[in-house]
Amino acid sequence: MGTLTCVTGVSGSGKSTLVYDVLYKRLAQHFYRAKEKPGPHRAILGVEHLDKVVNVDQSPIGRTPRSNPATYVGVFTPVRELFAQLPEAKMRGYGPGRFSFNVRGGRCEACEGEGYTQIQMQFLPDVTVPCEVCKGRRYTREALEVKFKGYSIADVLEMTVEQALEVFQDIPRIRSKLETMRDVGLGYIRLGQPATTLSGGEAQRVKLAAELSRRATGRTLYILDEPTTGLSFEDCAYLLRVLHRLVDMGNTVILIEHHLDMIKNADWVIDLGPGPGERGGRVVCVGTPEEVARHPESYTGQFLRRVLGIEARVG
Repeated sequence: MGTLTCVTGVSGSGKSTLVYDVLYKRLAQHFYRAKEKPGPHRAILGVEHLDKVVNVDQSPIGRTPRSNPATYVGVFTPVRELFAQLPEAKMRGYGPGRFSFNVRGGRCEACEGEGYTQIQMQFLPDVTVPCEVCKGRRYTREALEVKFKGYSIADVLEMTVEQALEVFQDIPRIRSKLETMRDVGLGYIRLGQPATTLSGGEAQRVKLAAELSRRATGRTLYILDEPTTGLSFEDCAYLLRVLHRLVDMGNTVILIEHHLDMIKNADWVIDLGPGPGERGGRVVCVGTPEEVARHPESYTGQFLRRVLGIEARVG
Protein backbone atom coordinates (compact mmCIF):
# COMPACT_ATOMS: atom_id res chain seq x y z
CA MET A 1 0.00 0.00 0.00
CA GLY A 2 1.09 3.55 -0.68
CA THR A 3 3.60 2.52 -3.36
CA LEU A 4 4.12 2.59 -7.12
CA THR A 5 4.08 -1.11 -8.02
CA CYS A 6 4.94 -2.53 -11.46
CA VAL A 7 3.63 -5.92 -12.57
CA THR A 8 6.04 -7.23 -15.21
CA GLY A 9 6.66 -10.32 -17.29
CA VAL A 10 6.69 -11.52 -20.89
CA SER A 11 3.53 -11.18 -22.98
CA GLY A 12 1.02 -13.84 -21.99
CA SER A 13 2.51 -14.43 -18.54
CA GLY A 14 -0.74 -13.49 -16.74
CA LYS A 15 -0.25 -9.81 -15.87
CA SER A 16 -3.66 -8.57 -17.07
CA THR A 17 -5.38 -11.66 -15.66
CA LEU A 18 -3.94 -10.99 -12.21
CA VAL A 19 -4.40 -7.20 -12.11
CA TYR A 20 -7.57 -6.66 -14.10
CA ASP A 21 -9.52 -9.94 -14.13
CA VAL A 22 -8.85 -10.77 -10.47
CA LEU A 23 -7.87 -7.65 -8.51
CA TYR A 24 -9.83 -4.90 -10.29
CA LYS A 25 -13.02 -6.92 -10.84
CA ARG A 26 -13.05 -8.12 -7.22
CA LEU A 27 -12.54 -4.61 -5.85
CA ALA A 28 -15.16 -3.22 -8.26
CA GLN A 29 -17.57 -5.79 -6.84
CA HIS A 30 -16.68 -4.74 -3.31
CA PHE A 31 -16.89 -0.95 -3.78
CA TYR A 32 -19.39 -0.52 -6.62
CA ARG A 33 -21.36 -3.80 -6.64
CA ALA A 34 -20.19 -4.46 -10.19
CA LYS A 35 -21.74 -7.41 -12.00
CA GLU A 36 -18.59 -8.77 -13.66
CA LYS A 37 -17.29 -11.90 -11.99
CA PRO A 38 -13.58 -11.84 -11.00
CA GLY A 39 -11.17 -14.65 -11.86
CA PRO A 40 -10.56 -17.50 -9.41
CA HIS A 41 -8.64 -16.49 -6.28
CA ARG A 42 -8.47 -17.45 -2.60
CA ALA A 43 -8.67 -13.99 -1.02
CA ILE A 44 -7.64 -10.36 -1.40
CA LEU A 45 -6.19 -8.92 1.80
CA GLY A 46 -5.96 -5.28 2.83
CA VAL A 47 -9.20 -4.05 1.24
CA GLU A 48 -10.01 -2.21 4.48
CA HIS A 49 -7.16 0.22 3.69
CA LEU A 50 -8.86 1.37 0.46
CA ASP A 51 -11.99 3.39 -0.22
CA LYS A 52 -12.14 3.12 -4.04
CA VAL A 53 -10.43 1.63 -7.10
CA VAL A 54 -9.94 3.51 -10.39
CA ASN A 55 -8.98 1.93 -13.72
CA VAL A 56 -7.24 4.72 -15.68
CA ASP A 57 -7.16 3.50 -19.28
CA GLN A 58 -6.55 5.16 -22.66
CA SER A 59 -10.17 5.03 -23.82
CA PRO A 60 -11.68 8.34 -25.02
CA ILE A 61 -12.99 10.79 -22.39
CA GLY A 62 -16.09 11.20 -24.55
CA ARG A 63 -17.44 9.90 -27.82
CA THR A 64 -18.82 13.18 -29.21
CA PRO A 65 -17.11 16.52 -30.03
CA ARG A 66 -19.16 18.12 -27.22
CA SER A 67 -16.90 16.46 -24.66
CA ASN A 68 -13.66 18.33 -24.04
CA PRO A 69 -10.83 18.54 -21.46
CA ALA A 70 -12.35 21.61 -19.72
CA THR A 71 -15.67 19.88 -18.98
CA TYR A 72 -14.05 16.55 -18.02
CA VAL A 73 -11.59 18.04 -15.53
CA GLY A 74 -14.29 20.35 -14.15
CA VAL A 75 -12.67 23.70 -14.95
CA PHE A 76 -15.45 24.89 -17.26
CA THR A 77 -18.07 25.12 -14.50
CA PRO A 78 -16.16 27.75 -12.44
CA VAL A 79 -15.36 29.60 -15.68
CA ARG A 80 -19.07 29.84 -16.52
CA GLU A 81 -19.86 30.90 -12.96
CA LEU A 82 -17.19 33.62 -13.23
CA PHE A 83 -18.72 34.96 -16.45
CA ALA A 84 -22.16 34.96 -14.80
CA GLN A 85 -20.76 37.21 -12.02
CA LEU A 86 -19.47 39.87 -14.45
CA PRO A 87 -21.34 43.22 -14.36
CA GLU A 88 -22.50 42.91 -17.99
CA ALA A 89 -23.95 39.44 -17.32
CA LYS A 90 -25.70 40.58 -14.12
CA MET A 91 -27.20 43.57 -15.91
CA ARG A 92 -28.65 41.26 -18.56
CA GLY A 93 -29.77 38.67 -16.01
CA TYR A 94 -27.53 35.91 -17.34
CA GLY A 95 -26.81 32.85 -15.17
CA PRO A 96 -24.07 30.23 -15.66
CA GLY A 97 -26.36 28.29 -18.03
CA ARG A 98 -26.23 31.15 -20.52
CA PHE A 99 -22.53 30.33 -21.07
CA SER A 100 -23.04 26.61 -21.69
CA PHE A 101 -23.01 25.35 -25.29
CA ASN A 102 -25.32 22.49 -24.24
CA VAL A 103 -28.23 24.62 -22.99
CA ARG A 104 -30.78 26.71 -24.89
CA GLY A 105 -30.40 30.43 -24.44
CA GLY A 106 -26.68 31.01 -24.85
CA ARG A 107 -25.82 28.42 -27.46
CA CYS A 108 -26.24 28.93 -31.19
CA GLU A 109 -29.47 27.15 -32.10
CA ALA A 110 -28.53 26.79 -35.77
CA CYS A 111 -25.85 24.21 -34.84
CA GLU A 112 -27.15 23.49 -31.30
CA GLY A 113 -23.85 24.59 -29.78
CA GLU A 114 -21.64 22.24 -31.78
CA GLY A 115 -20.00 24.97 -33.86
CA TYR A 116 -20.35 23.02 -37.08
CA THR A 117 -22.99 21.39 -39.25
CA GLN A 118 -22.86 18.12 -41.14
CA ILE A 119 -23.76 17.96 -44.80
CA GLN A 120 -24.92 14.51 -45.83
CA MET A 121 -23.38 13.24 -49.07
CA GLN A 122 -25.31 10.57 -50.86
CA PHE A 123 -22.44 8.28 -51.85
CA LEU A 124 -19.58 9.84 -49.84
CA PRO A 125 -18.79 10.35 -46.15
CA ASP A 126 -20.61 13.25 -44.48
CA VAL A 127 -18.81 16.61 -44.72
CA THR A 128 -18.39 18.80 -41.61
CA VAL A 129 -18.40 22.58 -42.15
CA PRO A 130 -18.35 25.50 -39.68
CA CYS A 131 -21.79 26.81 -38.73
CA GLU A 132 -22.77 29.72 -41.01
CA VAL A 133 -24.56 31.55 -38.17
CA CYS A 134 -21.99 31.46 -35.32
CA LYS A 135 -18.91 30.84 -37.55
CA GLY A 136 -17.85 27.96 -35.32
CA ARG A 137 -18.07 29.99 -32.09
CA ARG A 138 -20.92 27.86 -30.63
CA TYR A 139 -22.66 30.81 -28.88
CA THR A 140 -25.15 33.54 -29.69
CA ARG A 141 -23.92 37.08 -30.35
CA GLU A 142 -25.41 38.24 -27.02
CA ALA A 143 -23.48 35.63 -25.00
CA LEU A 144 -20.24 36.56 -26.75
CA GLU A 145 -20.67 40.24 -25.82
CA VAL A 146 -19.92 39.39 -22.16
CA LYS A 147 -16.14 39.47 -21.75
CA PHE A 148 -13.56 38.87 -19.01
CA LYS A 149 -10.31 40.77 -19.54
CA GLY A 150 -11.39 41.24 -23.16
CA TYR A 151 -12.07 37.53 -23.77
CA SER A 152 -15.47 36.01 -24.53
CA ILE A 153 -16.48 32.52 -23.37
CA ALA A 154 -15.72 31.22 -26.89
CA ASP A 155 -12.24 32.76 -26.70
CA VAL A 156 -11.63 30.86 -23.45
CA LEU A 157 -12.47 27.53 -25.11
CA GLU A 158 -9.96 28.32 -27.85
CA MET A 159 -7.16 28.99 -25.34
CA THR A 160 -4.47 26.47 -24.52
CA VAL A 161 -4.04 25.53 -20.86
CA GLU A 162 -0.90 27.70 -20.65
CA GLN A 163 -2.72 30.72 -22.12
CA ALA A 164 -5.69 30.24 -19.80
CA LEU A 165 -3.34 30.13 -16.78
CA GLU A 166 -2.15 33.66 -17.58
CA VAL A 167 -5.72 34.96 -17.93
CA PHE A 168 -7.13 33.28 -14.79
CA GLN A 169 -4.02 33.59 -12.61
CA ASP A 170 -5.96 35.52 -9.95
CA ILE A 171 -8.92 33.09 -9.75
CA PRO A 172 -7.82 30.25 -7.37
CA ARG A 173 -10.65 27.81 -8.21
CA ILE A 174 -9.81 27.95 -11.91
CA ARG A 175 -6.05 28.30 -11.56
CA SER A 176 -5.65 25.15 -9.43
CA LYS A 177 -7.35 22.92 -12.01
CA LEU A 178 -5.40 24.48 -14.88
CA GLU A 179 -2.14 24.00 -12.99
CA THR A 180 -2.98 20.32 -12.54
CA MET A 181 -3.53 19.96 -16.29
CA ARG A 182 -0.22 21.68 -16.97
CA ASP A 183 1.55 19.44 -14.44
CA VAL A 184 0.48 16.29 -16.31
CA GLY A 185 1.97 17.69 -19.54
CA LEU A 186 -1.20 19.04 -21.15
CA GLY A 187 -0.25 22.71 -21.27
CA TYR A 188 -0.47 22.72 -25.06
CA ILE A 189 -4.02 21.40 -25.57
CA ARG A 190 -7.01 23.71 -26.04
CA LEU A 191 -9.63 23.77 -23.30
CA GLY A 192 -12.43 23.22 -25.80
CA GLN A 193 -10.60 20.68 -27.94
CA PRO A 194 -13.07 17.93 -28.95
CA ALA A 195 -12.50 14.69 -27.05
CA THR A 196 -12.54 12.78 -30.32
CA THR A 197 -9.28 14.49 -31.39
CA LEU A 198 -7.27 13.53 -28.28
CA SER A 199 -4.79 10.66 -28.47
CA GLY A 200 -5.01 7.73 -26.06
CA GLY A 201 -2.12 9.08 -23.98
CA GLU A 202 -3.69 12.55 -23.82
CA ALA A 203 -7.06 11.11 -22.78
CA GLN A 204 -5.33 9.12 -20.04
CA ARG A 205 -3.57 12.21 -18.70
CA VAL A 206 -6.82 14.19 -18.76
CA LYS A 207 -8.30 11.44 -16.54
CA LEU A 208 -5.28 11.63 -14.22
CA ALA A 209 -5.67 15.43 -14.04
CA ALA A 210 -9.33 14.97 -13.09
CA GLU A 211 -8.30 12.54 -10.32
CA LEU A 212 -5.61 14.91 -9.03
CA SER A 213 -8.04 17.83 -8.90
CA ARG A 214 -10.51 15.89 -6.72
CA ARG A 215 -10.39 16.01 -2.94
CA ALA A 216 -7.72 13.46 -1.97
CA THR A 217 -8.54 10.68 0.49
CA GLY A 218 -5.14 8.99 0.18
CA ARG A 219 -6.84 5.59 0.08
CA THR A 220 -7.39 5.08 -3.65
CA LEU A 221 -5.98 2.26 -5.77
CA TYR A 222 -5.16 3.32 -9.34
CA ILE A 223 -4.66 0.64 -12.01
CA LEU A 224 -3.01 1.43 -15.35
CA ASP A 225 -2.46 -1.17 -18.09
CA GLU A 226 0.65 -0.30 -20.15
CA PRO A 227 0.11 3.48 -19.90
CA THR A 228 3.31 4.29 -21.83
CA THR A 229 2.01 2.74 -25.07
CA GLY A 230 2.37 5.35 -27.82
CA LEU A 231 3.98 7.94 -25.52
CA SER A 232 7.24 9.76 -26.22
CA PHE A 233 10.08 9.75 -23.67
CA GLU A 234 9.04 13.25 -22.56
CA ASP A 235 5.41 12.17 -22.10
CA CYS A 236 6.59 9.13 -20.10
CA ALA A 237 8.52 11.46 -17.80
CA TYR A 238 5.39 13.59 -17.27
CA LEU A 239 3.35 10.47 -16.55
CA LEU A 240 5.91 9.18 -14.06
CA ARG A 241 5.87 12.50 -12.16
CA VAL A 242 2.08 12.38 -11.95
CA LEU A 243 2.08 8.79 -10.68
CA HIS A 244 4.64 9.65 -7.99
CA ARG A 245 2.46 12.62 -7.02
CA LEU A 246 -0.51 10.28 -6.53
CA VAL A 247 1.65 7.99 -4.37
CA ASP A 248 2.96 10.95 -2.35
CA MET A 249 -0.68 11.73 -1.50
CA GLY A 250 -0.94 8.27 0.12
CA ASN A 251 -2.56 6.42 -2.78
CA THR A 252 -1.48 3.11 -4.32
CA VAL A 253 -0.64 2.80 -8.04
CA ILE A 254 -0.33 -0.52 -9.89
CA LEU A 255 1.11 -0.55 -13.41
CA ILE A 256 1.21 -3.37 -15.93
CA GLU A 257 4.33 -2.29 -17.77
CA HIS A 258 7.17 -3.25 -20.13
CA HIS A 259 8.85 0.17 -20.24
CA LEU A 260 12.17 -0.18 -18.39
CA ASP A 261 12.30 3.49 -17.35
CA MET A 262 8.96 3.07 -15.58
CA ILE A 263 9.97 -0.26 -14.02
CA LYS A 264 13.29 1.00 -12.65
CA ASN A 265 11.52 3.97 -10.99
CA ALA A 266 8.92 1.77 -9.25
CA ASP A 267 8.93 1.18 -5.50
CA TRP A 268 8.09 -2.51 -5.90
CA VAL A 269 8.09 -4.99 -8.78
CA ILE A 270 6.09 -8.21 -9.16
CA ASP A 271 7.54 -10.32 -11.98
CA LEU A 272 5.31 -13.03 -13.47
CA GLY A 273 6.31 -15.87 -15.76
CA PRO A 274 8.68 -17.35 -16.42
CA GLY A 275 7.19 -17.88 -19.89
CA PRO A 276 3.88 -17.21 -21.70
CA GLY A 277 0.69 -19.26 -21.62
CA GLU A 278 0.98 -22.57 -19.79
CA ARG A 279 4.59 -21.78 -18.88
CA GLY A 280 3.54 -18.57 -17.12
CA GLY A 281 1.10 -17.59 -14.42
CA ARG A 282 3.40 -17.88 -11.41
CA VAL A 283 5.32 -15.27 -9.46
CA VAL A 284 9.00 -15.48 -10.46
CA CYS A 285 10.16 -12.87 -7.96
CA VAL A 286 9.08 -9.78 -6.05
CA GLY A 287 11.07 -6.91 -4.61
CA THR A 288 12.66 -3.59 -5.48
CA PRO A 289 13.87 -3.10 -9.07
CA GLU A 290 17.42 -3.81 -7.85
CA GLU A 291 16.37 -7.08 -6.20
CA VAL A 292 14.49 -8.23 -9.31
CA ALA A 293 17.49 -7.32 -11.48
CA ARG A 294 19.67 -9.70 -9.44
CA HIS A 295 17.26 -12.66 -9.73
CA PRO A 296 18.78 -15.22 -12.13
CA GLU A 297 15.44 -16.62 -13.42
CA SER A 298 13.76 -13.30 -14.20
CA TYR A 299 13.66 -12.24 -17.86
CA THR A 300 12.70 -8.73 -16.71
CA GLY A 301 15.71 -8.81 -14.39
CA GLN A 302 18.05 -9.52 -17.31
CA PHE A 303 17.08 -6.25 -19.00
CA LEU A 304 16.93 -4.30 -15.73
CA ARG A 305 20.53 -5.31 -15.02
CA ARG A 306 21.69 -3.46 -18.13
CA VAL A 307 19.71 -0.35 -17.22
CA LEU A 308 20.76 -0.34 -13.56
CA GLY A 309 24.31 -1.56 -14.22
CA ILE A 310 24.35 -4.36 -11.62
CA GLU A 311 25.40 -8.01 -11.58
CA ALA A 312 23.08 -11.02 -11.40
CA ARG A 313 22.85 -13.05 -8.18
CA VAL A 314 24.33 -16.53 -8.57
CA GLY A 315 22.77 -19.53 -6.84
